Amino acid sequence: MKIKKLGNYCVVRLIKGEEIVTSLRDAFERKKLKGVFFFGLGVGENLVLGYYDARKKSYRKKAFAGEYEFTSLSGNIARKGKEVIVHCHVTITDNEFRAFGGHLFQGTVPATCEIVMLPLTSVLKRKLDKTTGLKLLDI
Repeated sequence: MKIKKLGNYCVVRLIKGEEIVTSLRDAFERKKLKGVFFFGLGVGENLVLGYYDARKKSYRKKAFAGEYEFTSLSGNIARKGKEVIVHCHVTITDNEFRAFGGHLFQGTVPATCEIVMLPLTSVLKRKLDKTTGLKLLDI
């Protein structure tokens, strides 16, 4: 991973073979950020996406083998206690131009993934919401 601070932003370029969610967490910790919102683009492979079923209070996950283009990648990174939580959503397209989307749980970079992080000046926190079963932003 390569990270460069440009003004108030951090630009992150993930390198072939890196795991995406883990790398976002590592960049956040390496730069000692308090909270970020991010967006990016690139290519991912062997992805696991999820859809949150609010009635069941659980994620339905689906694996996507092979390579996919990220037409959208966005999210935020916050803390719940000492835990760093990466909340990332993606829209991906296959080689037939079909689109799929959801919460990104895992995936690796086969070529590149370029992300802009917008750091916050205060700590962004999450806490468990018993009604939804989710760790929601504590704002």
